Amino acid sequence: MLRLPKPKMADVAARAGVSLATVSRALSNPGMVRPETLTRIREVISEMGYVPDGAARTLVSKRTHTVGVVVPTLDHAIFARALQTMQTSLAEAGYQLLVASNEYSPMVEASAVRAMLERRVDAIVLVGTDHSQEVWSLIEGIAQPVILTWSLHPTLDCIGFDNEAAGRMAAEHLLALGHRRFGVVSGFLRHNDRARARLAGIRGALAHAGLELPAANVSEQHFGIAGGRAGMAQLLTLGKPPTAVIGGNDVLAIGAMIEAQARGLRVPADLSLVGMDDVELAAHVTPGLTTIHLPTAELGRRTARHVLRRLAGEEGAARIELPIELVQRASDAANMSKAG
Repeated sequence: MLRLPKPKMADVAARAGVSLATVSRALSNPGMVRPETLTRIREVISEMGYVPDGAARTLVSKRTHTVGVVVPTLDHAIFARALQTMQTSLAEAGYQLLVASNEYSPMVEASAVRAMLERRVDAIVLVGTDHSQEVWSLIEGIAQPVILTWSLHPTLDCIGFDNEAAGRMAAEHLLALGHRRFGVVSGFLRHNDRARARLAGIRGALAHAGLELPAANVSEQHFGIAGGRAGMAQLLTLGKPPTAVIGGNDVLAIGAMIEAQARGLRVPADLSLVGMDDVELAAHVTPGLTTIHLPTAELGRRTARHVLRRLAGEEGAARIELPIELVQRASDAANMSKAG
């Protein structure tokens, strides 16, 4: 079988009627090329099956045009949503994502960060502020921008939410409905600053109301429907079960709802439930789950924009706090229990 020679950048330039420099800019910095010219170049690249030489591009630009992202898990809709918008925004500027999950393991995260640095990614994006000393040592003083997401840091580049405020907002809403006996189904607190902050917000709101959240009323579970069910089952064994339960995220809250309903409890007549994140499923369960909306899609877009600004030479750490809000549906109601 006769093999045709692979098309070169010069071939693309000739067919598109532009200079080599313009094709190079279209590949490495598409924002610098007029839209109609960029469209034509991309059409020609597709027609010819041209594949840029990544190694050559790296030598010329001293960049790999990749951004490394380490998330706790790929088995969660909120991270998938943020990664999708981040990838779309970066792709428009000619960058690709290199994604790894650490499964909440500091050792796995350190290994992933090291591998990404060895691959010479142009920027690193991490989730949260709770990282091992090994990770901090790896990223300290490197030339690449490092962006923390989902949480806020006082001095480092970060784009995230006030997770403590999210917990406080959920608790204050249920307090306003007259609830006094609370339970929490949380993810594991170790290695998860977001879970700890949300629990701190709940405790703070209850303390302000003169209430305590006993340790027995907090069930730490693996994220997932099964974890939510197990946590709810544990809370229902208490001598005085809660009339209101807050899920550390929506998936845990939905699992808790399923378990409560399986045991004959009416939601919200017998038990009020509030989640956090506002995943798509929250609006479609019965009853619809009241939750704290975190704009995760916007987080992905804003993170991508900030990475690009830093790569363009913008200096100085940015602390970008995204707004959160209560989305009230049908899983919560006024407390009708005379016992509180």
